[in-house]
Amino acid sequence: MRRIISSLTIGLLLLSAMPAFAAVTGDYLEARSADIYTGPCFAMSEVGLTGQEAILAWKVREGDWKGVSLAGLSVVAVVRASATLGDPYHDPYPARSVLIVDSRANDQQKAALEAFAESKAGNLLAHVVRVEVAPIEMTIEHGDMHGAAKMVAGKFAQVETRSLCQGDHICGNETVFYPPLVALNHSMPAFTLESDYSGQGLGEVWKNVDKRSAFVGSF
Repeated sequence: MRRIISSLTIGLLLLSAMPAFAAVTGDYLEARSADIYTGPCFAMSEVGLTGQEAILAWKVREGDWKGVSLAGLSVVAVVRASATLGDPYHDPYPARSVLIVDSRANDQQKAALEAFAESKAGNLLAHVVRVEVAPIEMTIEHGDMHGAAKMVAGKFAQVETRSLCQGDHICGNETVFYPPLVALNHSMPAFTLESDYSGQGLGEVWKNVDKRSAFVGSF
């Protein structure tokens, strides 16, 4: 009995000595090249023709990744898949991706940002072909303006959105046809004013405007 108690005591002491890592929380922005808030007829007209591209952006408010503080830093993933992302009938993999990490991060934080993004996006970031370093500015409005967001990742990528409004309902059967590409605590569809990628590594660049193709959320 004394040995059991002694072992439990040692175990508790070891656990108490381990560093406490704060959960990583923050804001998220996603823009696709196909409408995500739409009616089935519109979605079917795009599937297989577009929707292979996406830009995903995380801005960390607070938290550590395996002991490395990421508070105030951002990371962006630009993805080019093999099929329309979210299409249940076609496999979008393999996907190629480019990561853009915050230039304010030190070397340890840059590595942690890459690992954090890859853990969140899974197979979408299984084949990272290029990693860029750039200043990243990302603002997301809350309250009455929720849905309005802007992200600029150096000269490589940018996304700007606004809240959906009544004028964005075209057929009357709109719904969130495709869910976000990553797990989130909260998300809402938004209207993409502009979404573009002009970097290297994916074999193409693109610019999309005026689409119901974005998510704004939190993780």
